[in-house]
Amino acid sequence: MFIVNEMPEQISPDLVALLEQCEVATIGHVLHSGFVDREIRAVLPSKRVAGTAVTVRIPHADSTALHYLTKLVRPGDVVVIDRCGDDKHACWGGVITHAMKNAGVTAGVIDGPATDFSEIVKTDMPMWCRGPSPITTKILGTEGAINVPVSVGGQTIEPGDAVLCDESGVVVLKRATAEASAKIAIAMQEREIVLLERLRKGEKLPDISGATAFVEGKLAKA
Repeated sequence: MFIVNEMPEQISPDLVALLEQCEVATIGHVLHSGFVDREIRAVLPSKRVAGTAVTVRIPHADSTALHYLTKLVRPGDVVVIDRCGDDKHACWGGVITHAMKNAGVTAGVIDGPATDFSEIVKTDMPMWCRGPSPITTKILGTEGAINVPVSVGGQTIEPGDAVLCDESGVVVLKRATAEASAKIAIAMQEREIVLLERLRKGEKLPDISGATAFVEGKLAKA
């Protein structure tokens, strides 16, 4: 059986632009949850992208629903794929890469392997996955679900969530709180620029961070 729900409302271009100023690792200074398993890694580490989560759940060797999704996706979508625990079959290869790229999809995030990495590089398609696999899915027509809550990298992701991806990983944010988290992260990044300038001028990191005061204030006496 197949489930195909309506496409989610997209997050605003302003929120996308705000998120793309943030490093995922800086969000990691702000939040403790929302991060997918760090083994889901960037194929193109130089990319930092944000967009609207469009979800698809496909089981074992059947990628019928993913193929169907290629005619629904829109510019700005991030396709998030729940592989139901399958880590053997690559559901995303060269043809899917071109179909998604032609549709304007921002990125793919797969809780499983992909294939045809050279094609992903050549088309400059941002992709996060669990590495390569030569064994691919097929069009079996058994089952799949589009735009349902999915489990990817230990996180529950709903259609319409905001997704931010870069070299450090992938974080998923609720649209109601994404702007606030992004603004906090950007402020931290701006403070880091000031910190780096102080270091360049000769100050020592522990003196600035407060580590010196802690250590020297609690030194064990000989």
